[in-house]
Amino acid sequence: MIMTEIRVLLIDDHPVVRGGLRSVLDADPMIVVVGEADNGKDGIERASELRPDVVLMDLQLGHGINGAEATARIIQLPEPPRVRVLTTYDSDADILPAIAAGATGYLLKDAMPEQLRGAVRDTAAGRTVLAPSVADRLMRRSTAPRTVLTPREVQILSMVARGLTNQAIAAELFITEATVKSHLVGVFSKLQVDNRTTAVVEARKRGIIG
Repeated sequence: MIMTEIRVLLIDDHPVVRGGLRSVLDADPMIVVVGEADNGKDGIERASELRPDVVLMDLQLGHGINGAEATARIIQLPEPPRVRVLTTYDSDADILPAIAAGATGYLLKDAMPEQLRGAVRDTAAGRTVLAPSVADRLMRRSTAPRTVLTPREVQILSMVARGLTNQAIAAELFITEATVKSHLVGVFSKLQVDNRTTAVVEARKRGIIG
């Protein structure tokens, strides 16, 4: 089937950014922005209602569900759209959870307009494309002789680095405190540390989190 237009949903908590994205995408006659959302919860609902072909997803969406979690939930919808992350964040703590959640690609907001339009077309066609800096980071990570944390461990450790308590992490990720503690025990073991502060310091030293 020949696709006559690509229906896009924008999920970003900054109205100015959404307006800029819409202007860039409107320049392509094949791309139609069918909706916007400024938080993860509304983004999931809009994706379910509008059934876009492509979702452009920011990662940090203020309070509530973050972009990685919203991506995971959108991917679980019946006949889900493809999700392309579009963000300013390129640390392992941001990249790994997003890719693990099922994002088709990862593009940074400093991309040129034609790169953005091309990324939307590639995403709609099912092609996975990463920003060069992100691809380089993942390649270095895969070849470097370092301790490998799971995407969830990296995500939780990055939240610890932000100063969140186990209770707050559990609430944000919709898991139990016991699960958070279990992940942290794994992190401590892999990094050979015995507390949260040292774990964060060691993870930053190794480039695991930003």
